[in-house]
Amino acid sequence: MLSDIEIAQSCRMRHIRDIAAKLSIPEDLLDYYGRYKAKVDYKSLDAVGKKGRLVLVTAINPTPAGEGKTTVSIGLADALRALKKDVCLALREPSLGPVFGLKGGAAGGGYAQLVPMEDINLHFTGDFHAIGAANNLIAALVDNSIQQGNPLCIDPRRILWKRCLDMNDRQLRFIISGLGGKSNGTPREDGFEITTASQVMAAFCLALDLADLKKRLSHLIVARTYDDRIVTLGDLKGQGAVCALLKDAIKPNLVQTLEGTPAFVHGGPFANIAHGCNSVIATRTALKLADIVVTEAGFGADLGAEKFIDIKCRLASMMPSAVVLVASVRALKSHGGVKKEDLGKENLAALEKGLGNLDRHMTNIRDVWHLPTVVSLNRFSSDTEAELEMVESFCNKKGVEVALCEVWEKGSAGGLDLAHKVLDAMEKCDPNARAFTYPDEISISDKIRFVAEKIYHADGVVFAPGVISKIKKAESEGYRDYPVCIAKTQYSFSDDPKKIGAPEGFKITIRDIKVNAGAGFIVVYAGDIMTMPGLPKIPAAEGIDISDDGVISGLF
Repeated sequence: MLSDIEIAQSCRMRHIRDIAAKLSIPEDLLDYYGRYKAKVDYKSLDAVGKKGRLVLVTAINPTPAGEGKTTVSIGLADALRALKKDVCLALREPSLGPVFGLKGGAAGGGYAQLVPMEDINLHFTGDFHAIGAANNLIAALVDNSIQQGNPLCIDPRRILWKRCLDMNDRQLRFIISGLGGKSNGTPREDGFEITTASQVMAAFCLALDLADLKKRLSHLIVARTYDDRIVTLGDLKGQGAVCALLKDAIKPNLVQTLEGTPAFVHGGPFANIAHGCNSVIATRTALKLADIVVTEAGFGADLGAEKFIDIKCRLASMMPSAVVLVASVRALKSHGGVKKEDLGKENLAALEKGLGNLDRHMTNIRDVWHLPTVVSLNRFSSDTEAELEMVESFCNKKGVEVALCEVWEKGSAGGLDLAHKVLDAMEKCDPNARAFTYPDEISISDKIRFVAEKIYHADGVVFAPGVISKIKKAESEGYRDYPVCIAKTQYSFSDDPKKIGAPEGFKITIRDIKVNAGAGFIVVYAGDIMTMPGLPKIPAAEGIDISDDGVISGLF
C-alpha cells in the first residue's frame, strides 16, 4: 500500500494557471510560486458578483483513533466536482510544529489530498514565516521603547507580548531575556509561543483586507504602563511596518487536490487558543468564485464549529448552509472507553456508549445554530457491518442523514453518497433560522455561560478568584461587545480531558481571560492551555528524510 506522500508524489499535477481558470481567475491576478502554487490578487476580484454557499466540515471530539476532517473536506469537494458542481475548498495551512511533532501534516490523506503535499506541509509560500517576523518585530519595538528612555512608561513586569516560532520547542516557553548589561536591553522574564497561537495570526485570519489588518494590528495590546494604562502597537507607531511584512502573505494561496479541484489554503490559527479556521479573505474569495465552498473548523464542533460560527461568521457576515459532522466507528468506540489497541475489535456496547458524543454535537448543530447536518462516517477495514448499522440506525432515529465515507481509499468515488446528501441538506437550509450561540450585547460573563451551558452542556460556570474583576475591567475598557474564544481541552465537552463521551454533572472553571484586541475577541481560559507545544518522545521528524536527488519521504 502506498503511503500518503507516495500517493501525492505519483499525482500528475496541473499547472496552477489551469486550476485558476476553473474559477475564472485571470492569469494576470496570479503571483506564481513555481508551477503548482500561486497567490491570488483578491482585491481585484471585488467586482465579482457570484455569491456561493458554504459547507462547514466539523467533527466529534478528537480521539487517538483520528477522525479525518481534512480528508473528508477534500474528498467531499472532489465528489461535488465529480457531480459537475462548481466547487472550491478553503482550508488552513499546516504548522511545522505538528508536522515534525505528533500529529503530522494537514493536507488530507490517501486519495483525498492537497498537492503539492510536501510544499504545503513545509514552508509553502512563506506565510507563517512572515507572520512570525511580524510578531517578533512587535516584540522588538516594545523592548526598544523601554531601552530608548521608555517614553510610554511601559512596566517591564507587565509586557504582554511574546515572541513566536513555528516549531514545537518547550525550551522556549519561559526564558530570561535582555542579559549582558545595559546596552543589551532590560533583563526580564520572557517566552515564546508557536506562531499559530500568536495574536498576529488570529488578527491576520480575521482581517477583511490589508487596510482592515492594519487597523486590527494597531489595536494589539502589547503591555501596560506603571499606572495600568493599555499600550498598543498603535502607541508604538509600528502597525505600518508590521503590516508591510504581511503585504504578500495576506494574499490567499491557490493549490489543487489530487483530482484537480481548486483549493485556497491560507492562515492557520490553533483551535484551542484561537478560532481555528482559515482566513476570512480566503473564504470570501472562494465564495465569490464558486457556487459551493467546502471549509473546515478545528477540533470538535464544541470548539471549532462554535468559534467558526460565533467569531468568524459573526465578524465576516457569513453562515454555512450545511454542516458535515465527521465521525468513525473507531473514534466512537474510543469515546465509549475502548483503548486504542482494542479499537479493531467489534464492541457494540462501547459503540453505543460513544454515540452519546455524536448525539450531543448533532443536537447543538440543530437546536442552537439551526443548521442541517449530515454525518460523514469514515469507514475503516476493521469496522463490522453490525457496528456500521448501529451508527446509521442511531442517526436515522435522530432525523440526521448519515453517509459512509471512503474518500481516503477511493477519492471522489468514495464520497458521492456524502455529496448527494450534502446537496440535499443545503436545500433544506432556512437562511432566516440560522443563529449564533449568544447575542453581541450581553456581558462577557453571560457569553461564557451561554457557550458553557448551551454548547458544552455544563451545569454552570465557576470563575476563579480575580477573573470577574478582569472581566469588568475589560468591559470598562471598551471590549464588552467582543465575542468570546474559550480555550479548553479539545478532547472533552468539559474542561477535563479525561471526561470523554457525553459527560454530565460538571461545571466549567474559568481561570483567566485575555483581550485579543487585534482579532477582536476575548480569550477565555478554561484550563491550562499550552501556547508553545513540545515534541513527543518519538517525534515525527525522526521518520522524515530526503534522498540525494531531493525526494522527501516520511511526511504524513
